[in-house]
Amino acid sequence: MDRIKATEVFITIVEQGSLSAASDKLDMSRAMVTRYLAEMEDWAGAQLLHRTTRRLSLTSAGEMIYQEAQKLNNIANRLPMLGQDQSDSPFGSLRISCPHSIAYDELAKALVPFLAQYPKIEIDVRISNQTVNLIEDSIDLAIRITDELEPQLIAKRLGICHSVICASPKYLQNQTLPNEPDDLLLHNCLVYRYFGQNEWCFDHDGKVYSVAVKGQLKSNESTFLTQATIEGAGIAMLPYSSVRNQLKDGSLIQLLPDYQPKPLTIYAVYSSREHMPQALRCLLDHLSDWFKNI
Repeated sequence: MDRIKATEVFITIVEQGSLSAASDKLDMSRAMVTRYLAEMEDWAGAQLLHRTTRRLSLTSAGEMIYQEAQKLNNIANRLPMLGQDQSDSPFGSLRISCPHSIAYDELAKALVPFLAQYPKIEIDVRISNQTVNLIEDSIDLAIRITDELEPQLIAKRLGICHSVICASPKYLQNQTLPNEPDDLLLHNCLVYRYFGQNEWCFDHDGKVYSVAVKGQLKSNESTFLTQATIEGAGIAMLPYSSVRNQLKDGSLIQLLPDYQPKPLTIYAVYSSREHMPQALRCLLDHLSDWFKNI
């Protein structure tokens, strides 16, 4: 049997916590997963897993083999790219993780000319507001909107995510318009949980203002909050790129225009600069140019 594949299966079993989950992840039969695990144990000359009806855990030998297996798997994944002639057109598959708002507002548009330019590259986009583990989830590139990155990550700054405070005419028809951030305390504010807090921060004439807003509705999905705001649920802080059309057609009205919500940075995050595939390098350059022009 293929020992490189057996290594991949063993790693997946450990990461997924069971043979059944590994079978689903790899789109492979449970019997085949079991055969690959047996091959791995024969190759290592030791039992790698404790298996009971309730749980699965690594043996002491399995702990050491798992660390080495990860190294072997990384080498195996890099080999095709190391042999690629850099003069050739970039090729290969890339897996991207991206939050909903950027995926719908910009990434879908950005990838169309990229794929037309590089017909040998395939891209699998995983849309999620959850922070992914690049290694465990086999993500080549994650796009994140944040003002704080984990120190171990390698990141390329793509651009700035500006936000606006807005509400619909339906909500505002029986309300007093806010003139300063503290006036938001009198309103039902819709909170975007992806940013992780209820505190809205603003800059005005070089001074920072913050207000701990509250309201009846929270969500980790800006598209949902945008629609709820249009329907009159309350006041929201939303990415400008998500609501520019609604602000133009009047279905949403910008509030507190003199107070600029704290912008967040858009990053492209990846795990290693070593032996970076040419396809990934081309994508990073393309996204950097794209976000500079929006």
